Amino acid sequence: MRVWTIANQKGGVGKTTTTVTLGGLLAHAGHRVLLVDLDPHGSLTSYFNVNPDELEPSSFLLFQNKGEVPANLPGQLIQSTGQPRLDFIGASTGLAVLERQSASAGGMGLVLKRTTQILARDYDYILVDTPPILGVLLVNSIAACERIIIPVQTEFLALKGLERMLRTLAMVKLSQRREVPYLIVPTLFDRRTHASTQSLRILRTTYDQHLWAGVIAVDTRLRDASRAGVPPHVFDPLSRGVQQYASLLNYLHRSALPEQQREATLL
Repeated sequence: MRVWTIANQKGGVGKTTTTVTLGGLLAHAGHRVLLVDLDPHGSLTSYFNVNPDELEPSSFLLFQNKGEVPANLPGQLIQSTGQPRLDFIGASTGLAVLERQSASAGGMGLVLKRTTQILARDYDYILVDTPPILGVLLVNSIAACERIIIPVQTEFLALKGLERMLRTLAMVKLSQRREVPYLIVPTLFDRRTHASTQSLRILRTTYDQHLWAGVIAVDTRLRDASRAGVPPHVFDPLSRGVQQYASLLNYLHRSALPEQQREATLL
């Protein structure tokens, strides 16, 4: 089983779209996929027409046992997206108070990792959608994954969010003595604007070793798919955005970690 975290310490950069689109493409290819919403805003949950203000049970329950995860709990939180092999665990707004509740509790940084270990036999991929702030939820998402995908909108303020995210990864490397591979993905690219082209140029100059060579362009079909509550490949498989995400997924498989290389060739 593979766990990918989609993260950036700035909102509105395409984290949820990236999570749902990659997850949908993986499921379409025959993999069993679970999407996990750890963002108190519940964007991924709302994507599938579930209200985060009313959702019970949700991912919030994973954090209510002082860092322990009962073996039967994760399965009780799983919902179907309505698409074959694609499930999700939704978020509730209760996650917003988690930082305050868990500030003095030990062992809270490995809750998601324990959850994924429980679900390891049920899924081939788990993709985690994260909040745009540093805290116990983002720390959990980093600790549980083997790869981080960082969507970065091609505009100046999003570059600042990327800088914060990379500082967080450096802190994790020091504290956990573990370096998590990451890939920066330019999103919401609009070649017609100077801001977008200039930001992409900065990304390529500054972060070339960790930057995907492609871009995810602005595509209204991705937005339309979210309104319909279905993964973009279901809504419009030939759209530019879907084709670009398919290219990204192909790259992720080709650049798999060494222990994944043989498996990736079978995809």
